[in-house]
Amino acid sequence: MKVFRVGGLTGESPEVARLWELGCRGVQEVTTDSGDTELIAYFEEQVETGILGTWDDLPDHDYLAEYRAGLEPVRAGRLVVAPGHARVSLGDGDAVVWLDPGSAFGTGHHETTAMALEALAGRDLNGKSVLDVGSGSGLLAIAADVLGAEAAYGIDVDQATVTVARQNARRNRSRARFAVGTLPSRESSEMVVNPVASDGLGDAGTFAPARGLPGRFDLLVANLYAELHVALAPVYAARLLPDGEAVLTGILGRLAPSVEDALSAAGLRVTNRLERGEWALIEAQVRA
Repeated sequence: MKVFRVGGLTGESPEVARLWELGCRGVQEVTTDSGDTELIAYFEEQVETGILGTWDDLPDHDYLAEYRAGLEPVRAGRLVVAPGHARVSLGDGDAVVWLDPGSAFGTGHHETTAMALEALAGRDLNGKSVLDVGSGSGLLAIAADVLGAEAAYGIDVDQATVTVARQNARRNRSRARFAVGTLPSRESSEMVVNPVASDGLGDAGTFAPARGLPGRFDLLVANLYAELHVALAPVYAARLLPDGEAVLTGILGRLAPSVEDALSAAGLRVTNRLERGEWALIEAQVRA
């Protein structure tokens, strides 16, 4: 096990999402003897992060199990997300997702995921079809299913995270289905990709489009980077039913206007922007 130490960061810093993306298995925020804040990220092996920090080897100890044991349940409206070891108290109408993230990002603790969960929990999903783009641990698609969606799908470019998502779906006896690949438009099998996006997708064609998806959806939810939302805005619009909605997060607040402009240009009407810390969630709807 390798540990990456970064001074001055907290669990809410934007850089943390990048660490998860690079294969981080867990993060811990500590206070040093001098009173400074230090972030510790656990990896199976050393990777290039692009963030100034130091790497250390850890002795043979199951730090990942220790980290997971400390995870607490997260509540988002009537939805509770809880690790498998936790005990939870549910009220009338509450729904629960049991989630152990494995190697995939998404436990409900990060602001971006929490805002997306609250947006799902605040909607009546009965009879609706939902697509989670960049599904990671599968949390959002599984949450949509347990909240009453008629059908829930998730796609991700990483086979390992899709495997984790499918395991989490089985654990919750969820009907959510997951596929490996990118999101093609309805008219084309090619995906539009921003080559300068910070998530490593690279040039168009690096990953094949996901197969087996329905034509269009009532609701699309995506926890990605602002640059990808900008590039994918026309594809989002093409995959939504009339009056369909998009719930987009993973957006740094300072970049939210660029996402809103792209959505508007694609024919979507921005209906709401929610900000929490340094992050924003944008809701948009297909124009009548």
